[in-house]
Amino acid sequence: MSAPLRRVLVRRPGSVDRWQEYGWRGRPDPARIVEEHEALVDVLRAAGVEVVVGEPLNSALDAIYVHDPAAVTSRGAVLLRPAKEVRQVEVDAIERDFHAAGIDVLARLEAPATAEGGDMLWLDEQTLVVGRGYRTNDGGIDALRVTLPDVEMIAVDLPHHHGREEVMHMLSLVSPLADDLALVYLPLMPVRLVELLEQRGVGFVEVPDEEFDSMACNVLALAPRLALALDGNPETRRRLEAAGAEVLVYSGEELSRKGDGGPTCLTRPLVRAK
Repeated sequence: MSAPLRRVLVRRPGSVDRWQEYGWRGRPDPARIVEEHEALVDVLRAAGVEVVVGEPLNSALDAIYVHDPAAVTSRGAVLLRPAKEVRQVEVDAIERDFHAAGIDVLARLEAPATAEGGDMLWLDEQTLVVGRGYRTNDGGIDALRVTLPDVEMIAVDLPHHHGREEVMHMLSLVSPLADDLALVYLPLMPVRLVELLEQRGVGFVEVPDEEFDSMACNVLALAPRLALALDGNPETRRRLEAAGAEVLVYSGEELSRKGDGGPTCLTRPLVRAK
């Protein structure tokens, strides 16, 4: 998850009229959210990433957060099943995107299984940690084990935190930066996940308490020690740079802060360098 990013899927914002139904903090400005998304795409392309841009899905405001409805492996994609019912329409849309992009689809999760990409952390190509919480259930984890029989799957429990109505994905708590470095918010990290990372010699850059709610822990590795982050978390950025990481930022007042989705949420990596 920190190897050089070569190809990524994003989705253009569509209608913002149903923002309350999707639990956004406020109504995003329809023009500014598009401008911010275009600027994000520019940052990715300037970093040498091929960007596949999906069409807007006007029936689903959260569809811009393309990380969640699918997982991508070296063999192809697995279509997931979001726990948030209004997001389930996104699965058909991302399946169309995969077909257009030449990505094979291996399987699709069915009810009652639920799983979201934000709860999946690859330690390497054969080891997947899955966060069991309000978005990913036991049925989803079991279905992933069946779908990916050659992958060692390790389940860890996620914290209750603010409850069922607020998204608490595992990737809200940890972002890989390199094989030996991760950005973490330790107070909410599952103990088993901390131990797994420590056993692999992964060092931690810790997000301060005052910047956790502003998504400082949600960064996207564009390459080892090259991070894309939401602008506005200066102490976390200072700590990353002190650890030898380069930090690129984008403005996401409409795109990210109102919908609680950072750069990882906004992107579905398709190809990383070996």
